[in-house]
Amino acid sequence: MKKIFKYAFIDAFWTSAYVIIVALLPYFLGQSALKDVKSIIIPIAMLMLLVFSVALVGSLIFGRPVIWYVDGKKKDAVSLLVCTLGILFIITLTVFLILTIFAGA
Repeated sequence: MKKIFKYAFIDAFWTSAYVIIVALLPYFLGQSALKDVKSIIIPIAMLMLLVFSVALVGSLIFGRPVIWYVDGKKKDAVSLLVCTLGILFIITLTVFLILTIFAGA
């Protein structure tokens, strides 16, 4: 169980880190480089980012559980998936809590 929690934490951490990086890039680019650009390239870039994000985050969250499930470790696979989603949910709640605290200040 300790190994499962470790993998779940690592996967949830990297998923959160990726989301933060992806959220920061358009925020900072939008304030400078892309401010006055009116082009079809922007929607294409956003959709490509969405497709890449879904693939990467899907791999981070579901990759190892699927491999374990196929290898016959069904109970461990389900436990890992539930732990990963649980940790990711806690991280999400923490972010919303921080947002609520700073939005009120």
